[in-house]
Amino acid sequence: MFQAGQEVLIVACEDDPRAVGRTGRIVDEVPPGPLTNGRWTVHRAGLLIGPVLCHSHELRLA
Repeated sequence: MFQAGQEVLIVACEDDPRAVGRTGRIVDEVPPGPLTNGRWTVHRAGLLIGPVLCHSHELRLA
């Protein structure tokens, strides 16, 4: 389970493969639900990469 503000490493990203190998911060204040299909919102993965949606298994704590 992740918390808002935590820095994570993106090890895979179905939403945007350009984000793989980058770090970002969790945006969600509550666990993801049906609106995002259970995916976490990760911001600041890169200058040209907007917020991405990642499943828990695609993320690791940095």
